[in-house]
Amino acid sequence: MILRLLNFVVIGALVLAAAYVYRIKFDATVQAERLAKIRGEVRHERDAIAALRAEWGQLDNPARIEALAKRYLPLRTIAPTQFDTLDRLPDRPPQDTTAESSDPIGGVIGQSEAPATTGSIPAPESGGAPQQ
Repeated sequence: MILRLLNFVVIGALVLAAAYVYRIKFDATVQAERLAKIRGEVRHERDAIAALRAEWGQLDNPARIEALAKRYLPLRTIAPTQFDTLDRLPDRPPQDTTAESSDPIGGVIGQSEAPATTGSIPAPESGGAPQQ
């Protein structure tokens, strides 16, 4: 009788172990399918990125941009007479030093006198180095 009970326990344990192994196998299969799907998506995105980079290289081609500029922009070529030396530049206009200038803080700073001595540092004596 004990032997029969032991056989049923062992058979039950084997059935539970088989079910557990089947569940692990099923989960592994699901994970492998997800991994394959994700790898396919990554491959697709990398292909899309490569295609966009190729398109960007074509759009960024200097010869193409030059042709578009010549076709759509009314630009003329640079003539050598357009350049001049720096000594022929006009003089700088005089700066407005009144309080009504566009920079009121700069006007106040420009009108200020020498900085006043504060009360925290004694004024230096005329005869020598300041005392500590």
